[in-house]
Amino acid sequence: MPLQKNQLLTLRIERLSSDGSGVAHSADGEAVFVPNTAPGDEARIKIVKDCGRYAFGILDQLLTPSPDRVEVDCPAAGPCGGCSLRHLSYKAELQAKHENVADAFRRIGGLDVPVLPTVPSPEVDRYRNKVQFPVGRDKNGQPCIGFYAGRTHRIVPCPDCKLQPGVLNEIGNALCAFFAAHGIQPYDEESGKGLVRHIFLRRGAHSGQIMVCLVCTRAKLPHSEELVAQLREQFPAIATILLNVNAKNTNVILGSETHPLYGPGYLEDTLCGVPVRLGPLSFYQVNTLAAEQLYGIAAQYAQLTPDDLLLDLYCGMGTIGLSMVDHCRELVGVEIVPEAIESAKANAARMGDAIATKSRFFCADAGAAATRLAAEGLRPDVIVLDPPRKGCDEATLSAVVKMNPQRVVYVSCNPATAARDAKWLETQGYRTEKVQPVDLFPRTRHCECVLLMSKVQ
Repeated sequence: MPLQKNQLLTLRIERLSSDGSGVAHSADGEAVFVPNTAPGDEARIKIVKDCGRYAFGILDQLLTPSPDRVEVDCPAAGPCGGCSLRHLSYKAELQAKHENVADAFRRIGGLDVPVLPTVPSPEVDRYRNKVQFPVGRDKNGQPCIGFYAGRTHRIVPCPDCKLQPGVLNEIGNALCAFFAAHGIQPYDEESGKGLVRHIFLRRGAHSGQIMVCLVCTRAKLPHSEELVAQLREQFPAIATILLNVNAKNTNVILGSETHPLYGPGYLEDTLCGVPVRLGPLSFYQVNTLAAEQLYGIAAQYAQLTPDDLLLDLYCGMGTIGLSMVDHCRELVGVEIVPEAIESAKANAARMGDAIATKSRFFCADAGAAATRLAAEGLRPDVIVLDPPRKGCDEATLSAVVKMNPQRVVYVSCNPATAARDAKWLETQGYRTEKVQPVDLFPRTRHCECVLLMSKVQ
């Protein structure tokens, strides 16, 4: 019998889905997905939508809490939604992520492969090296930082986000206080009036250097010299201050025009020993210490020897390949974003002439580049794949098979597409040896993983 909207059911939450919702089943066996619940919860659930084979509900009353529940220590966590697993113990969170990765490879990939326990993040809170605060007004009408509530553009004030280093929250609050004192208005989406849209901050996990970028509707910021002086005095770690112009009616945060107010326009840091320079448009893993664990596992799986040629597809700024370059004969990196390729070349140059000489990066779509390299007879011994969430297209996977590497190391931010791609490669003579989940985003539903695939001899 179909479930009805507003119907109340007493259910037991069995597990978490890939989006972080609790999963329960009605008496008739219909799956019910309920946010903000934990495996083991006994709860009264209100049905909000029935889709036939499954339904969505909300937590009406928690009757018996799961032993894995913990007290939520952030008042913005519920309406903000950024910490969708903040009500879970970290041990339970890691287990849930392991189960979701294993489920993806079993259900989507149809693969019976070893899925290892999830590698925990070195830091569970304060781990993000980047934050993009929308600027709005609090209940008193004063400028404030916060985050958009789920599926809205309503700003939830959040003066101390637990995922950001404390100093970044302090800078955001200091900027809002300056705006209030000088009559600088936050941007209002409905009216199109106001100046400051976002505060974009980066911090080098190893260097400690901080980049401040104010996203404004025009290039002129009142009292900018006073603001620079105040920020530098209050926060000596600030390496550069920028003004980015975005006058368009758009959801995109950054515009294409950036003006330096102080410093070189970038900060410097290292990732797995690779020196990097980061501007506002640079793609960079937001959890540096956990990313170093992820890349370290990828290097172990690559099993490189001094005679090997390494091909790094979707190479970005080159950090994965360059972190392994000491262990191979030659590195070839491919990336579709021109600025990322220039950064990769610059990173290699900063590592010295010997590294730069044996590293080659070029700009192209991964599928087209892989096809061209295969046609040229390039025979890499190891290929590293680090695609976006949508995974690899068939042209890329076909070219990988044509190049016939001994090993494929697949770094994934989406276990579902990784499982799909592994299934395809298994039909082409590769075997998935193991899958290692790695937690780069504690307190959220996201989980990365690394696959080792070997050529069947």
